Amino acid sequence: MDVTQGVIQLLDGVLNWNGRGAAYTRDTALLGVMPDLDSMAVLSLIVGLTERFGIAIGDDELHGDVFQNIGSLADFVTAKLERIR
Repeated sequence: MDVTQGVIQLLDGVLNWNGRGAAYTRDTALLGVMPDLDSMAVLSLIVGLTERFGIAIGDDELHGDVFQNIGSLADFVTAKLERIR
């Protein structure tokens, strides 16, 4: 499974999309567009990313650009994975 698909599956679960995530792409906007992506959902998403991908995410790394769309979130995770390899 590639990182983008993993991120979509995680979002699907955290945001209770009930499978609708399968229709979303890297260009699907998140922050400010998805009403389900509130502060609690972001926290759950961060925990899920650390568990699923085995990455550590520092507070100083979290900013709006990371959550702009699915692609930016997947790129963030990919960059984190490349640093630990």
